This record gives sequence, structure tokens and C-alpha cells, in this order.
Amino acid sequence: MISAGDFRNGVTFEMDGNVYQIVEFQHVKPGKGAAFVRTKIRNVIAGTVVERTFNPSDKYPTAFVERKEMEYSYNDGDLYYFMDLETYEMIPLNSDILSDNFKFVKENMVCKVMSYKGKVFGVEPPNFVELQVTKTDPGFKGDTATNATKPATLETGAEIRVPLFIDEGEMIRVDTRVGEYMERA
Repeated sequence: MISAGDFRNGVTFEMDGNVYQIVEFQHVKPGKGAAFVRTKIRNVIAGTVVERTFNPSDKYPTAFVERKEMEYSYNDGDLYYFMDLETYEMIPLNSDILSDNFKFVKENMVCKVMSYKGKVFGVEPPNFVELQVTKTDPGFKGDTATNATKPATLETGAEIRVPLFIDEGEMIRVDTRVGEYMERA
């Protein structure tokens, strides 16, 4: 059990039959009246974010979300297969579980598969990946206005904006959390 007064970012708990994770929290002690905890909580399974206030003495059961490292092997239609690195067992996951930033993951990359009570609800790709640029327009000498970018297609099929000096065939580092170019690899 965890009390609302002990909430911290990243804490997971059960409430009303759902599992929530604290995104933001703030302890508020007004001049008049009782103290309360203002939070932004994310429904772990549905992915929705809600703002809610709690009485600091409210207690909720702690939820343990398992994050297991698995290697993405291949996909077959709508099924994506992940290999457990300990047992070498292949686990098929439906494409609706995958997040938008999964487009930066290529075969044989290690991802974190998140589950609650044995039910998989999400896949976290690595924060930074190195991918090859397969298609982009050439940059011309003199086209160097401040922060000028051009579209580029990566080896996974994802499209991002890159600086003008990046050419086809180059390896670049991408931040999968925001989907942006970081640097040359």
C-alpha cells in the first residue's frame, strides 16, 4: 500500500480496477483548508493521462509493472515477434500494443516489454538508435540558413528531418522519445 502523500514520479498503483503511473505530482498546502496532492496520472494500459487531486492520507495498493528486455526478431503481418533473452522463447505481440516510436526499431534490437500480471501492454524502444539514411535530397553548398533541415527516410522506413549536410548512406543517431535527429553516428 502507498499513501498519496508518498507519491513520486514513476510510482505505479491500482485504483478503481486500473493501473496508474504518476507523471507529475505536487504537494499543495493552502493557507486555509487541508493539504492535498495534485497529480497527473497515466493509465498504464489505456495510455490516457488525467489530472486528479488526492487527500494525502488516501491509500492505494502498489502495482508492480514488469519491464523485461526482449529482442525484436521479425514481424509477420500484424504480429511482431520478440525473443526472451533468457529462455529464447518467441512471444508474438499485436501491432496495436506498439507505440508510434516503434518505427525506429529494426530487427535484432533489444526493447523493454512492459507487462502487468502477465498481460503485455506496451513496448519501449531504446532511447537512442543508430540508423542509416536510405533516401534524402542532396544538400547544396550555400544552402546553410540557420537550422535548415530536409526530409530523410531511414532504413526502417521512418521519416524524420535532418540537417542539410546529411547524405544518403550515412549513419545517424535518433532520439526515439521525440523522433528527432541527434548527431552523426
